[in-house]
Amino acid sequence: MKKVFIFLAGCLLLVFGCKQTSAESIEEQKKENFHIYLCFGQSNMEGSAEIEEQDQTIHPRFKMLSSVNCPDAQRELGEWYDAVPPLSQCWVGLSPADYFGRTMVENLPDSIKVGVINVAVGGCDIRLFDKDVYQAYTDTYPEEWFQNKMAAYGGNPYARLVEMAKIAQKSGVIKGILLHQGETNTGDEEWPNYVKTVYGNLLADLSLNAEDVPLLAGEVVGEDQGGICASMNPIINTLPDFVKTAHVISSKGCTVRDDQVHFDSNGVRELGKRYAEKMLSLLAVKQ
Repeated sequence: MKKVFIFLAGCLLLVFGCKQTSAESIEEQKKENFHIYLCFGQSNMEGSAEIEEQDQTIHPRFKMLSSVNCPDAQRELGEWYDAVPPLSQCWVGLSPADYFGRTMVENLPDSIKVGVINVAVGGCDIRLFDKDVYQAYTDTYPEEWFQNKMAAYGGNPYARLVEMAKIAQKSGVIKGILLHQGETNTGDEEWPNYVKTVYGNLLADLSLNAEDVPLLAGEVVGEDQGGICASMNPIINTLPDFVKTAHVISSKGCTVRDDQVHFDSNGVRELGKRYAEKMLSLLAVKQ
């Protein structure tokens, strides 16, 4: 009788153990199938183009993690929502992150979801995202409009990006980092080194490997569109010489607004698609 009891107990442990393992496997697979992308930069990444009706459709597999509190949009900091612009600050416009995500889910298997986290500050120097020197660049801009942007991120955009990324890692896997910045640093040949520092900090603070998490950096408005900051593009294009896992996204042909600094809605859509096309090609190589 004792042997029978031991045998039955062993069977029960085996059954429940299998169930637990199966449940854990399902949760782990769900996490692996939720691809997260960190997006940062200045005004073009923040979202400066007009949001039109076509941009407000919901794709059920494209999500955003709110990086600020937006009461009017009923969004809370650190919560997931359907990705509908604006994706960063409450009152901004269309960002390349929008059409990056839309293009990704349209081309990935139905089992894959895509989530973006967008922390961007219009007018900022890239060193605003350097955790060791950001305060000096915060103090450079005493204007209320800039300080309000900073306040929305708790005064430290880099720390907010890392904070949100850690929340995202609980339910998904970070697959890449998108950067669009450079206008404020036009002509600064040290820019690639500044970016290298920020990228390296993100990888270290989030326990990521560069080989698994490429950096995609977009060009600013180019000469073909009369870009005021077009001279920055040759510098941006040297980034892969400094960061071997970096890839530059061309802005050639992306249409612009009258200020010749910001892309218009069509230009933003095209640029976002190009980010996605590059990322999709990188994912295909890994597979």
